[in-house]
Amino acid sequence: MSNDNLVKMANQIAHYFDSEPDHAKAVQGVRQHLQSFWTPAMRRQLAAWVEAHAGEGLDAKVREAL
Repeated sequence: MSNDNLVKMANQIAHYFDSEPDHAKAVQGVRQHLQSFWTPAMRRQLAAWVEAHAGEGLDAKVREAL
């Protein structure tokens, strides 16, 4: 899967949790979703992209969840 698609999907997950008033719960929701529904390879690819691009363009909740 392309990095652009992973970033887009991760941001969509984070935006789903935008309505959660407790930031820590929102981050935990993103983390849980990534653990439950993304393959380890997808998580590793996204983490490598974050490291290479300093997380530019990725929602803060996703960066924290990783």
